[in-house]
Amino acid sequence: MDWLTRKLKPMLAYSSPPFDSPEYIMEVKWDGTRCLVFIGRGLRLQNRRLLEIGYRYPELHNLPQWIKAREVILDGEIVILVNGKPSFSKLQEREHISEENRIKILSRIIPATYIVFDLLYLNGKLRTNEPLSIRKELLETHVVQNEFLVISQFVDQYGIKFYKEAVTRGLEGIMAKRKNSRYLIGKRSEDWLKIKKFQSIDAVICGYTEGQGRYQELFGSLVLGLYYQKKLQHVGQVGTGFSSEEMQQLLKILKGLKIRRCPFPEIPEIARSVQWVKPEIVCEVEFMEWTAAKKLRAPRYRRLRWDKPLRECVIPG
Repeated sequence: MDWLTRKLKPMLAYSSPPFDSPEYIMEVKWDGTRCLVFIGRGLRLQNRRLLEIGYRYPELHNLPQWIKAREVILDGEIVILVNGKPSFSKLQEREHISEENRIKILSRIIPATYIVFDLLYLNGKLRTNEPLSIRKELLETHVVQNEFLVISQFVDQYGIKFYKEAVTRGLEGIMAKRKNSRYLIGKRSEDWLKIKKFQSIDAVICGYTEGQGRYQELFGSLVLGLYYQKKLQHVGQVGTGFSSEEMQQLLKILKGLKIRRCPFPEIPEIARSVQWVKPEIVCEVEFMEWTAAKKLRAPRYRRLRWDKPLRECVIPG
């Protein structure tokens, strides 16, 4: 089997509160685009939707020169660092551009960094069944770090203190990973746990409500859905967290997806009139908790998730 030419889904994590454990390492949860890097049959950068995204990041085309191996598959995040912290707004600016000259300009003005945290394959051998601790050692041996390629550092066991420090520094949260965990391609496992400041979820945009007042030319809120038993279910609306620029950008995208028919099995009761859209765009929202009616309480928009497959947007069971 030629692993270098396959499309592979990354390993995923469950959510957790912060904790301490000698069985786990703790590392920063990087706020970027998940990306598997394939080196050996040329260079391929693949996102969670299994799409090639290397064309967007010409500054990463030299990755093979910084890897001391002829063949390798890496897992990590593409981020835009501003003052040492990931900026998802700058990253979105990069992800929305397809025009070649603009891509080249932005690669110089706001260059991306690939933060690598795992190694799946090395020189003809699949390494996914080896413990995480060994895979981390292989990264240190075979990766040459620079401004475009960085190894994600970690601490042992002290997750509570590390989490508090990460939040204090304005980071999204941390990851806790069991030291002896295998890499489970395309599976979610409690061996990997994401620990974030707020609950968050990736939801499908199914429509938008009319705007009022100063937002009359834009929209009021996004209508959100999640899959349950393979059907989209309405989970509420999000009307906060947008900048004016983001609202204009979103409206431009959504106008191209207008449909007449509601994408939910039953039309939900929504106070304002709704323009339904094809359920093709995913956004991340923060929220306080789930209501008894399985709606999001106090949701707040964070960003679009171009890398998120629709079928991963499910109501937690």
